[in-house]
Amino acid sequence: MSVRWSTMAVVLVLGAGACAASAQEPARDAVIQVDFSNPELNPSHWTLTLHPDGSGHFRSEMGKPPQGELQEIDAPDVDRDVQLNPTFATHVFEEAQRHKLFNVECDSHLKVAFQGWKTLRYTGPEGNGSCTFNFSKDKEIQELSDSLGAVAETIVEGARLEMLLQHDRLGLDKEMEFLVDAAGNGRAQQICVIKGILARLAQDDEVMERVRKRARMLLTQGAS
Repeated sequence: MSVRWSTMAVVLVLGAGACAASAQEPARDAVIQVDFSNPELNPSHWTLTLHPDGSGHFRSEMGKPPQGELQEIDAPDVDRDVQLNPTFATHVFEEAQRHKLFNVECDSHLKVAFQGWKTLRYTGPEGNGSCTFNFSKDKEIQELSDSLGAVAETIVEGARLEMLLQHDRLGLDKEMEFLVDAAGNGRAQQICVIKGILARLAQDDEVMERVRKRARMLLTQGAS
C-alpha cells in the first residue's frame, strides 16, 4: 500500500455534512488553489482548486514505488471535478482574507521533518497572493493546510476504492477499515466528495457485508 500523509496533525474538521452547492452567489472570479508536492509519498503531487460555492477540481500524480517493494493495486492519477461543503469552502476563503490573500511569510524555517511543500494561492478581484511552506509558523495556516490535505486524502481514497472494486474486491475490506478510521480522526475529511463509490459499495451484493456496512455508515455521516 502506498505511503499516505496520515502523519499530518489534522485538527480542523469543518463542513462534515452534505456537499450540496450553496444557493448563495459565490464571490466573483475568486479561486483558491492548494498545491502539494512530496516525492516520498503517493501521490507525489496533487492540486486542489476551490471556488467559494464548494465546487472545484482535483488532480494528482502518482510517484514511483520504492524499489524492491511488492507493488499493490493503488489509485491511478486522478483528474476530476469535486463538490465540497459550501460551509467548508467559506471557511477556506475567510482564512485567505484574514491572511492577506496568503501574501504572508508562512514557513517556520525550523528544522522539522520534511512533510512536503505546500503552496496556498489566492486569485480574485481584490488581488492575488501565495505562500509556500513545509511547516507553517502560523497555526491557522498549518491547520488549513492539514484540513485541505485531509480532503485530498478522501478523494484519493475514493479513486483507490474504485480500483479495488474493479480488480480486488477482497482488498476493499482492509481499505474501508482504513477509511472509517481516517474519517473518525480527521485524516480524511469531506467524505461526501466520494459518495458515488460509497453508494456503489453499499448496494453491491458481491462485496463483503462489512464493506457494505462501512460504506452505509460513511454515507450517513457524510449526509448529516
